[in-house]
Parts: sequence; C-alpha cells; structure tokens
Amino acid sequence: MSSLDKIDEKIINILKTDSRKPFVEIAQEVGLSESAVRRRVKNLLDNGTIKRFTIEMGVSNKTSAITLISVSPSTDTSKVSEKLKSLKGVDIVYEITGQYDIVAVVSAPTITEINKCIDDVRRIEGVDDTNTVIILRTVT
Repeated sequence: MSSLDKIDEKIINILKTDSRKPFVEIAQEVGLSESAVRRRVKNLLDNGTIKRFTIEMGVSNKTSAITLISVSPSTDTSKVSEKLKSLKGVDIVYEITGQYDIVAVVSAPTITEINKCIDDVRRIEGVDDTNTVIILRTVT
C-alpha cells in the first residue's frame, strides 16, 4: 500500500460515505476531472488501499450480538476463525489480543437464532469459552 496524498484521502472519505457517488460529482468536490478521479480510484483498488466496495444495511428486523471466544492453547486460532466465518449468522470475525482470542459479530432475525448460532460456535473444536453480549442499540 502506497502513501496517500490529501486528494486520495478526500476521495476515500467521499466513497466511505457513499460508494455509489458518481465520479463526476467526486471530481467536482476534489477539484479534479472525472477521468483523474476514475484513474485514482483504479490505482487505489490496484494497490490494495481500497479492498472492496460494500453496502451497509439499515436497521431491520434483526438482532445482533458480539461473542468473545477463548481458544484452547493447543488449537490454532486461525483454524477456529476460518470455521467461524462459515457459520450462518456470523457477520465478521476478528482475532484480538487480551483475555479472549476472537470476537465474532453475529446477527439473526430472533434471539432464538442468535442462541443457535452461539451453540454452533461452542461446538467448534478448540473453542474453550464464549461470552456473548446482545447489541441493544447502534449509535451513529
């Protein structure tokens, strides 16, 4: 990843807010031509600065939880992480430092389905302990 100049940083911040914003509008905001913005975004993708474009869904009829996971010292944490990624309901997996080894963000339409997902997490070989907290509200 190369160092970013101020214009690249502005472009990235604009795309973080609205990744569908037309290059023409971005160009007007940063003071470049549309083709220059298009080229810069392509370079940011090519060099790995921008990994992917994604969507953020609005609040819907779903419940989310954060599950902290301890992995047995004799188990490879990355193998547990890979298994977690494939579970239905697991949105994202982080390997972390501290008392726990992994954090999994889980979502499902109901608490019952969250519980099923947590049960599936606990069945993964090498998982020693979990601690789950339900997300009550997201503050933006």
